[in-house]
Amino acid sequence: MSELLLVRHGETAWSRSGQHTSWTDVPLTPDGEEQARALRPLLSARKIGAAFVSPMGRALRTAELAGLPDARIEPDLREWDYGGYEGITTAEIHRTKPDWFLFADGVAPGPPGHPGETPDEVGQRADRVLARIEPYLTGGEGEGGDVVLVAHSHFLRVLTARRLGLPASAGALFTFETGHVGVLGEEHGRPAVVAWNARTL
Repeated sequence: MSELLLVRHGETAWSRSGQHTSWTDVPLTPDGEEQARALRPLLSARKIGAAFVSPMGRALRTAELAGLPDARIEPDLREWDYGGYEGITTAEIHRTKPDWFLFADGVAPGPPGHPGETPDEVGQRADRVLARIEPYLTGGEGEGGDVVLVAHSHFLRVLTARRLGLPASAGALFTFETGHVGVLGEEHGRPAVVAWNARTL
């Protein structure tokens, strides 16, 4: 079976400051663009059978700079809808809700069109993505090779948990830096983490 490569987009001003960023389309910083370019040798060394990208500009730009200009847009790869916590840092939330934890509590309701998502709702999106890419991973579709997903930290953490057969809330176990890569494969026929939060493989 092919491996699944997860790419978090490069740095943005909001990722640097710790502000929750879902639908706000903050561009990459110059450092974020360099992070994305630095992924090109890593990805070019692999046989890529299919690549998918979030519709957000920061992810699209990362895919382009990383050498994946033909990655297909997959709407379900968008980031966790943070609802009323969009643009707010965890430290700010803790001033009024000191025990708040995203992966257990979800978010406050947001403006029209952005009600926010629970951990399980994000997990359901992750499950849909995994079902769509399964034929590429097993060789039933495409020309074989690894599958790359270029997306966002919290969503990719939930997707990792679901791939490993864990609840969506277990995404809390996987920190994920901007411009870094995670690799999911198999050991003895079971899903496993091959590499995580890496810049080289």
